[in-house]
Amino acid sequence: MSIVDEIRSGNFSLYGQWCGLLSIVALILFGILDFSIGWSLIGWIIAFFLVFIEIPLCMKCCPTSEKFDNFLTKFQNSYFRAGAYLVFCILMWIAVGAGHRSLQAVSALLLTFGFISYTIAAIRGQTPTSSAITGGTGVSTIV
Repeated sequence: MSIVDEIRSGNFSLYGQWCGLLSIVALILFGILDFSIGWSLIGWIIAFFLVFIEIPLCMKCCPTSEKFDNFLTKFQNSYFRAGAYLVFCILMWIAVGAGHRSLQAVSALLLTFGFISYTIAAIRGQTPTSSAITGGTGVSTIV
């Protein structure tokens, strides 16, 4: 499945994943450019969790503890992902408002779009699927 096919699919869990991937980049990059020890650290922690939630290849390649793996398996449900994105976007909107972090507004907006996408996916009953580009299709046969 190519990127164009994924866009045309109407699968909102894929849209949520792409928002999450863009959020990871934005959280790391804008956390550096608009540095604040507290808010940047929170953004980097959110990005760390999103890497493991959104990129299935990381769960297979990176050594993690069983407790962490069990925690992340809860996010195989669109409702839990939508809830996580809601918490993450609220935190980043607070960072934008309280700390006047204008660059973090991009991260907050992407997290908000991810929340909306996963909420629509949950309402439609779409299970979280991973993009072929991030290792979602055929990972178990490769690794």
